[in-house]
Amino acid sequence: MTATLFQRLGAADGIAHLVDDAVAAHLANPIIKTRYEQIKDMAHIKQLSREFFTAGSGGPSTYTGKGMLAAHKGMNVSEQEFLAVIDDIVGAMNKNGIDEDSKKDVLAILYSLKGEIIRV
Repeated sequence: MTATLFQRLGAADGIAHLVDDAVAAHLANPIIKTRYEQIKDMAHIKQLSREFFTAGSGGPSTYTGKGMLAAHKGMNVSEQEFLAVIDDIVGAMNKNGIDEDSKKDVLAILYSLKGEIIRV
């Protein structure tokens, strides 16, 4: 049987590491860090991100956050900011030894959401 994307990302522990590493990268990334520095409850954002990755990759969690359009409405996220987030997530996957096929699957999911995030 083929492993799910959730399993290939390292299940709950692997996704937690990915989220922690991606958020740390966002906070260091000059293109997007000011957006992340303004977040008052980072633990909640990380929890929602873990749920999002888990649910979206075939894991057992349910995502309890807003939909992408509702979460990003009024933020006027630019293409450059979107790509900076993607780059940070790729960096986190590289840091955690995620295989190329799994990285491509994650990127396909993220890019499918682009229209619900950029300039809304």
